Amino acid sequence: MASLKSPGMTAGLCGLVLLASCASAADDSALGFGPNPTLPPPHSTLFPTLNVAPAKPWPEGAMPTAAAGFSVVAFAKGLDHPRWLTTLPNGDVLVAESNAPAMHDSKGGVKGWIAKQFQKRAGAGVVSPDRIILLRDSRGDGVADMRSVFIDKLHSPFGMVLVGDDLYVADTDAVLHFKYHTGDTTITGPGEKLTDLPAGPIDHHWTKNLIASRDSKLLYATVGSNSNAAENGMEAEEGRASIMEIDRATGKSRILASGLRNPNGMSWNPETGALWTVVNERDELGNNLVPDYMTSVKEGAFYGFPYSYFGQHVDTRVKPQNPDMVAKAIPPDYALGSHTASLGLTFYTASLFPAKYRNGAFIGQHGSWNRKPRSGYKVIFVPFTGGKPSGPPEDILTGFLSPEGDARGRPVGVTLDHAGALLVADDVGNAVWRVTPSQASSKN
Repeated sequence: MASLKSPGMTAGLCGLVLLASCASAADDSALGFGPNPTLPPPHSTLFPTLNVAPAKPWPEGAMPTAAAGFSVVAFAKGLDHPRWLTTLPNGDVLVAESNAPAMHDSKGGVKGWIAKQFQKRAGAGVVSPDRIILLRDSRGDGVADMRSVFIDKLHSPFGMVLVGDDLYVADTDAVLHFKYHTGDTTITGPGEKLTDLPAGPIDHHWTKNLIASRDSKLLYATVGSNSNAAENGMEAEEGRASIMEIDRATGKSRILASGLRNPNGMSWNPETGALWTVVNERDELGNNLVPDYMTSVKEGAFYGFPYSYFGQHVDTRVKPQNPDMVAKAIPPDYALGSHTASLGLTFYTASLFPAKYRNGAFIGQHGSWNRKPRSGYKVIFVPFTGGKPSGPPEDILTGFLSPEGDARGRPVGVTLDHAGALLVADDVGNAVWRVTPSQASSKN
């Protein structure tokens, strides 16, 4: 049998990939946004559409384009694959520099190998730095002038949350607890494990995010699926595709909601108090299936994965079928476009931005690798009224794709800084961008 790296095999695979890519025409008429998106019939192919934007980071002096009425500056540059952000009460910003663990997708097969090669072109092939960086803007000018390694020797860290003087970090396989004191610029202790998180040799969706409950007694952790659509078997999905609820005092956990293929960003709705999350949906059903989405998270709810998508649209690829579970599946609240890789989520609760942005949601869209034309690669805003989405999305930060189709950056985590500005982690541009209203629009 030919090696995957042999010229004959590589050429054959490239030919199959090209055929699959060309077979997926660029029908852009059903992007899938809003509470009731139009979903076309599924269109399966032997191999996924591969349309990767090669990673060619920002030229000197270049940066994303802010929407009219806004400005953007580099809060920090020269980082190492920054993925996630959190702002501490004293204004310091923590940045998780992270990527997939070395033991990852061990059962991907030929199709998984192809996807990995193309994702490396997109900037996702770097070795995980496995650390958290602290950034400090001591001058108050919107640019970090001090940085330090805050916590090192982690294992693909992602989510971070501070509760009092207790700092929690979600590695890919565990939630760790560290003691923090205001003003600390480094923590040298190894951390104490609060609870394990599902991981293992597949660990397909490795990112685990964290948020604390309003009363600070509980933590919530996102756990993505171990497959695209259960092709690794349902036993590999035990405890996955879910949001876990973790008791801070005991470390005991339970599943809060399930059937969420790959949840990432979480934020508390400021009007209703409900937990919201953004979710990456499944691939290989066509250009315009399946839309990623954001949704309120209902206790005990099932959102379909792997048996159905966007409510009760059955995925016939999943074997065996489970009509009883499909009947329980509820649709999410708001579609965010197909293959946009929507990851970051934060509600706007500050007062720096114009009033129309209050209580709405900012979403970081990492960008597609399997769609023609490409989708995502920007930060968008969705207005909310009465705790529900109330209008179409608005582009806030764009320009991550060059005119030649290269990825100069890819936005991931979004958060607010101490002044109410929007911070955006860019893991290809190796920067954190800071978005503020221009002086003329800030009073509107």
